[in-house]
Amino acid sequence: MIDYATRVSKLEKLVKRMVFESYGVGEKCYDSHVESSTFLLRLIKYKSPDELNKLEIGCHAHTDKSFLTILHQDEVNGLEIQTKDGQHWIGFQPSPSSFLVMAGDAFLAWSNGRIYAAPHRVVMSGRKARYSTGLFTYHEGVIHIPNELVDHQHPLQFKPFNHYGLLNYFSSSITAHSSSKAYCGL
Repeated sequence: MIDYATRVSKLEKLVKRMVFESYGVGEKCYDSHVESSTFLLRLIKYKSPDELNKLEIGCHAHTDKSFLTILHQDEVNGLEIQTKDGQHWIGFQPSPSSFLVMAGDAFLAWSNGRIYAAPHRVVMSGRKARYSTGLFTYHEGVIHIPNELVDHQHPLQFKPFNHYGLLNYFSSSITAHSSSKAYCGL
């Protein structure tokens, strides 16, 4: 598991570097952000509808509270991602060699709303349980929105925030999909 987490965390760092560089803040922000990152690896089992007494919801709609989430799934379908307009759910068809990278609420806030933290859920069907692994990235300390991501078209939407404070806020309150807007939005 440690070897797996190490390899997937390298993928996470590569994705993060690409995003930071695409916004022109790679040299300024990347190293300090990576040094402050921590990871949580979860092994997840979603029971089949037979095991759930015919209920099909494996996991209700939510956004991740992480900075980034990298999912690896077995062959059992079930993950659905909501479109940005909120009108549709798109099923993610897993393959054994694919990973899904999703932005979490902390990345949404860091990007000043430019990166979408997609609501997602798991809807089960069939008779097989569904297994996945999730590597979740968290940031120690205060996350600041880079000045380069604030302009006339993108006015500042979030104040600096503590990522673990965001997690505590979410766990102690009932919030809408995006807890970052409720916790540190302007």
